[in-house]
Amino acid sequence: MPKVEINIPEHLEMQMTQMIEQGEFVNREEAVEDLLAAGLRAYRTGSAMDDDEPGAFEDDGMMGHDDEYVF
Repeated sequence: MPKVEINIPEHLEMQMTQMIEQGEFVNREEAVEDLLAAGLRAYRTGSAMDDDEPGAFEDDGMMGHDDEYVF
């Protein structure tokens, strides 16, 4: 799986840590994966993208990879 390094605002990190402590996620890696996937799904369904529009997401998920988190 590709690795990505990001910097996030402290308030987002605190919210994510709280969700982990409350048992909503097992660890930080799971939280980041699940929250990012949810955000991408929300972005995709919330905007009116045409298939011909530059920058539109591919329909085959994550570049054709078989993965538990394909959306």
